[in-house]
Amino acid sequence: MTIACLFGTFDPLHNGHLNIARRVLAESDVDRVWLVITPMNPFKQDQAISADEQRVVMARAALEGEAGIEVCTEELALPSPNYTADTLAHFRKRWPEHQFRLVMGSDNLAQLDRWKDPEGILAHHNIIVYPRPGYEMHRNQSGFAEHAGVTFLEGPVMDLSSTRIRQAVREGKPIGHWVRAQVAAHIAANGLYKD
Repeated sequence: MTIACLFGTFDPLHNGHLNIARRVLAESDVDRVWLVITPMNPFKQDQAISADEQRVVMARAALEGEAGIEVCTEELALPSPNYTADTLAHFRKRWPEHQFRLVMGSDNLAQLDRWKDPEGILAHHNIIVYPRPGYEMHRNQSGFAEHAGVTFLEGPVMDLSSTRIRQAVREGKPIGHWVRAQVAAHIAANGLYKD
C-alpha cells in the first residue's frame, strides 16, 4: 500500500487540511492519506499547543465519513523533538510492507534545506507539494523543486491556517466555515483557544 503522510500539529485540523488530503487521494497514486499528528514542530518550539488528546479528538471528529483518510498518532509516542526524517524512518521500519510519500506545502519545500536530512527523506520518499501563498517564489527558492522525487499538486492555493482559526476563536468570531461542525462544537464545549 502507498500512504501519503501529511504532518502537522493540527490545532485544529481544518477544511484546508481535508481538501489537501482529498486532492492527494484523487490526483496521485496513493491508496491512503495519513494525517500524522506531531507533538511539536522543531521550528515552533516556543509555540503553545493544545494537549495531544484534544488534537486527536478534533482530528478524528473532522475525518468522520472521510474514506481513505486516517489519523495517525504514532509520532506522539516517539522521542522529542520530532524530525520528519526520523519519523519516516520509523514508519519504514515498522511497516516495511508499505511505501510512504511525504505531503508538504510549498512554503516548507522552500525551507527543506533547513530540515534534518532532506537528502535522506528524498532517497526513500517522493514528496507531494501543495501550493501555499507565495507558491512561485517558493518554487524558485527551493533547491529541491526540480528533484525527480518532487511533484506539485495543481489547483487553488491553500490560504488557511490553524493560527487564523485560533485567533478568530479568541476574538469571538465564527469558525464554522473553516472547520467541520463537530470540530467547532468540540472547541466551544472545551473552551479551547480562549486565552
